[in-house]
Amino acid sequence: MALSILSGFLVALSISQCAALYDSHEWIAPTASDVRSPCPGLNTLANHGYLPRSGMNISVTDILDAAVAGFNIGPDAIIQAAKVGLLSGDAPTTMNLDALKLHNLVEHDASISRNDFALGDNLHFNETVFSTLANANPGVDFYNGTSAGQVMQARLADSLARNVNVTNTHKEFAVRTRESAFYLSIFNDTRTGVTPKNFVQIFFREERLPIAEGWTRPETTITADSMVPVERIIQSAAMWTATQPCEPLVIGPTITI
Repeated sequence: MALSILSGFLVALSISQCAALYDSHEWIAPTASDVRSPCPGLNTLANHGYLPRSGMNISVTDILDAAVAGFNIGPDAIIQAAKVGLLSGDAPTTMNLDALKLHNLVEHDASISRNDFALGDNLHFNETVFSTLANANPGVDFYNGTSAGQVMQARLADSLARNVNVTNTHKEFAVRTRESAFYLSIFNDTRTGVTPKNFVQIFFREERLPIAEGWTRPETTITADSMVPVERIIQSAAMWTATQPCEPLVIGPTITI
């Protein structure tokens, strides 16, 4: 009887420990069979288990729930991009993260961490590309809306100089602005966009939440409206102008009109 009770206790303890490990959302690097996207945010959510760690068969609801749980980003800030992401594959209600590399759907030129599609690998993190952001705002230990806009300007200038097929319309500028506002908002809890450099660099380079370094999930939900002040600063500093009137319309993995 005593042995039976002990065995039962050990089984329960093991289950409890496994559950605690799962609930902790520890960072685990993707395996060779897992897939990841051009978006460090989605990849981070998958690496921490807020999204399926395989990176496959992910629904819009999965993304919205994971963004709230991991970053406290509200649905209104990302629902359009999440819905459009379904067009990256043929499944009616789910997507695989690696399919999001489909050019000009939600992926875009002048990324702050990936190559342009026409210049090489547009899926994986690129340290040379990222160096523009990594080295921004010299002399201080933070990024802000002004530095983010300057990084966007520099990355676009590089794309325009080296990529004859660059796509640069209002759509790309809006997406790039929102992405920059995301990293400034996730890693600080003010409306100024002042954000520790080390948090941002860990996020992009390791696709990991910098919890060990002192980051905590924002207490206030990040919404489309809450990002407006910092987006305006970014837009002003970027000094952007379109170089073409409209972008290709991507409506499926093999269909562009």
